[in-house]
Amino acid sequence: MGQLVLYAFLATLGTWAVTALGAATVVFFKSPNQKALNLMMGFAAGVMIAASFWSLLQPAIERAEALSGPPAWLVATAGFLFGAVFMWGSDKIVSLTRRGVNDGGAPKPDRLNRIILLVLSITLHNIPEGLAVGVAFGALHNSGNLTAEGIMGAVTIAVGIGLQNFPEGAAVSVPLRREGYSRSKSFLLGQASGLVEPVAGVIGALLVVYVEAILPYALSFAAGAMILVAVHELIPECQQNQTEQPYFATMGIVSGFAVMMLLDVMLG
Repeated sequence: MGQLVLYAFLATLGTWAVTALGAATVVFFKSPNQKALNLMMGFAAGVMIAASFWSLLQPAIERAEALSGPPAWLVATAGFLFGAVFMWGSDKIVSLTRRGVNDGGAPKPDRLNRIILLVLSITLHNIPEGLAVGVAFGALHNSGNLTAEGIMGAVTIAVGIGLQNFPEGAAVSVPLRREGYSRSKSFLLGQASGLVEPVAGVIGALLVVYVEAILPYALSFAAGAMILVAVHELIPECQQNQTEQPYFATMGIVSGFAVMMLLDVMLG
């Protein structure tokens, strides 16, 4: 049990490291290569969509069927919708905060307020992403799939989350640099947005390890959160500025889905 929690911590530490790597682009480049970011975000979206079914929803349905309780279809649907609503709610809180600052003739936010809101918005939606990775590792304890193949399946979810964290880190640090902050401060604030993921990962792993009844809900919750992030944020973002090569990012989505499907089905 403790080993799986440690794995979840190390995996989410890795997803944070990718966030830091994305934030570090502000140190080495004036601005990230948009074409490369589009491809990476598309690939991450494909990975997350495939992982949502094969690594999260399918095991959630199987575990719900094995437990005596509500029907599996109800458990999976409820958990999935709650994960999506939780993700939507976290973004909504940030939007309402921004609106409250700007509405009613109030003065526009100063630079510090803009920085806080920017970091907060990324940090909030990193919470369910960290939970998704933690749940994937914690689920191995109760599913009897504590094998190299099972661990690899959980690792691929962490890889998918990590890939989409790279542009997120850049999405924080680059605007900060444009606001006039130094490269070092822009990097530090950019990577800080991902520090919540190891904490959320450990919490997610502990919950499903010690409370087996919530495992199907937790798995489907993670799937809902991942689908919302992929469909609402990554896919629209990666499709911008694609006039010259309109299918470039789309093939990234297809490739990411195919790779994740191959790994999940091949490794069982």
